Amino acid sequence: MPVDDIEGIRRVLNDYKTVAMVGLSANWHRPSNFAAKYLLDHGYRVIPVNPAYEEVLGQKCYPSLLDIPERVDIVDVFRKPADVPPIVEQAIEIGAKVLWLQLGVIHDEATRRAEEAGLEVVVDRCMKIEYARLFGGLNFVGVNTKVISAKRPRSLPH
Repeated sequence: MPVDDIEGIRRVLNDYKTVAMVGLSANWHRPSNFAAKYLLDHGYRVIPVNPAYEEVLGQKCYPSLLDIPERVDIVDVFRKPADVPPIVEQAIEIGAKVLWLQLGVIHDEATRRAEEAGLEVVVDRCMKIEYARLFGGLNFVGVNTKVISAKRPRSLPH
């Protein structure tokens, strides 16, 4: 099921708290590192997935999704589009609920496969940006969040 509306993204960010970040870098200046640190600071359990590291941001790092010994809600992909199909297969195998493809990571066939397997799918969006946009963070610095609503979120996620 594609999730591309404000309420759907807000629900995913509010309901699911364990995130496996595939391609998370230990380099502080990489977008994946910045996003992971932000999510950790906002109450998410972030599990790094990258065979290059033992640990990232104080969290044990795993070489693949299949090596993670706990339940994963969201598989957040920071890899090039060509790398997505095997990641989708692993996400299905571990019983993830959501496949989240970061900005610029678009693979229609893999997205269809994930949806057919029952995963919710978010494409070409950043979890950190969407969290800040929907739960207050971007608007403090004058960024137009494009969220116009008189309704407050039912709950704050942290």
